[in-house]
Amino acid sequence: MFDINKIRSDFPIINEKVYGRPLIYLDNAATTQKPLVVLNKTTEFYKTINSNIHRGVHYLSEQASAAYENARKTVKDFINARSLTEVIFTRSTTESINLLADSFGNTYVREGDEIIITEMEHHSNIVPWQVLCERRGAHLKIIPFDDNGLLLIDKLHDLINIKTKLIAINHVSNALGVVNPVKDIIRMAHQHNIPVLIDGAQSIQHLPVDVQDLDCDFLAFSGHKMYAETGVGILYGKEKWLEAMPPYQTGGGMITSVSFDETKFAGLPQKFEAGTVNYVGAISLAAAIEYLRGIGMKNVFTHEKELLDYTVKQLNGMDDLTIYGNSPNRCGTISFNLNGIHPYDVGMILDKLGIAIRTGNHCTEPVMRHFGIKGTIRASFAVYNTRDEIDVLVDGIKKAREMLL
Repeated sequence: MFDINKIRSDFPIINEKVYGRPLIYLDNAATTQKPLVVLNKTTEFYKTINSNIHRGVHYLSEQASAAYENARKTVKDFINARSLTEVIFTRSTTESINLLADSFGNTYVREGDEIIITEMEHHSNIVPWQVLCERRGAHLKIIPFDDNGLLLIDKLHDLINIKTKLIAINHVSNALGVVNPVKDIIRMAHQHNIPVLIDGAQSIQHLPVDVQDLDCDFLAFSGHKMYAETGVGILYGKEKWLEAMPPYQTGGGMITSVSFDETKFAGLPQKFEAGTVNYVGAISLAAAIEYLRGIGMKNVFTHEKELLDYTVKQLNGMDDLTIYGNSPNRCGTISFNLNGIHPYDVGMILDKLGIAIRTGNHCTEPVMRHFGIKGTIRASFAVYNTRDEIDVLVDGIKKAREMLL
């Protein structure tokens, strides 16, 4: 059973007030709030078994190591990876993509080769590939989207060729909320033996994600956008690719032996986990995953889709308001503007009403250029949001329009 009141009681920050008004938190695409089960789990860990992992034979170290590796198994099961060796802990989606750009790029990308991304990528899935292309003398190719936010997949046929080494695409646009047809793209890419990276930062908390069903070669996502702590992320990779890639960083924990003549690196997954990793963040991610499992990802998706559909209906009834990304397949996020009014001004008024939304280009400047705008107002949803909160948001937008026009 989906009990919204029980879920809301799990998040203590929801009871906070902003400028004397109840907090309405609609900035979940930037980061989600944390349930008590996650907060309590990390506090308990620090209070009872905190110790550096994989470093000692004493009780605390062994307990901490077991908890960390247990977290890896929780992630593996959540995304349905084949093996524990395919799950790499990183700091974030951004670091996961940078790891791949460096290690995969140094192994497979040569002068004249090509990487394909989309016009709607977050900067974190643009800049690492630009830097790689500049370093290796390769070229970046772009799949465009139409004015409804739909990728022009037919263009991909023209972009793919023998020089294509990787396709890197987001599952869900953080700026538009559009759910991209990643399974179709993966199938098309694999017909040409091209690996595919999925940026799952905006899908993993909203949709069931099964890497074997998708058949993606890589998946990157962050913990803090799915109710875990900041500073922990995941890079999933098929074992055949990870085995062939060199380490991204070097140091302690990712070696088997070191001499002044030779260093031998550890196998997967340790090869990509240099130094003291954020093991407490990993444990918080496992707790967040178990929390989501308890609710059920299908229930999460259904609830948030109802919120999104309700929001679209309410905003479509308003004059002088433009919604960007009018796709039938959307999830988690809606971006819009009051025509003729700067989004920042609307955001400031909503803030005074206790409503947390985000304004700006959302680290997607090419998306904004596509629409000929500087930025948008973005409301993004989580499992704890309600229709009543959407009503307050809509009333706040109307008030802002009255004040600013």
